[in-house]
Amino acid sequence: MWTRQHKQRNTGRLIVPLLCAAFLAYFGFHAYHGEFGIYSKYRLQAQAAELEAQLASIKARRVEMEQRVQLLHDGSMEKDMLDEQARRALNLSLPDEVIVMVPRNSY
Repeated sequence: MWTRQHKQRNTGRLIVPLLCAAFLAYFGFHAYHGEFGIYSKYRLQAQAAELEAQLASIKARRVEMEQRVQLLHDGSMEKDMLDEQARRALNLSLPDEVIVMVPRNSY
């Protein structure tokens, strides 16, 4: 009767550590790049900073507009402001006037 002695292979010992490494790599990747990962946190913080800058700009513009509207209220109406608004609305000017065109977003 023949008896064979098989040499034990080392590949069997590597299967579990390789599966664990793949498992950890998968979840590590998604912990950093996933929807709620670390990288997403930085993107959301940058977006929040950008939106806060826009909000500050809009608030400043609103304050400026409120000041301009305040000049048009009853009792404190300035003739120059009324004249400016009427000319702008009607698109009229006198022949001897000099008109300086400024972009709409500058005020």
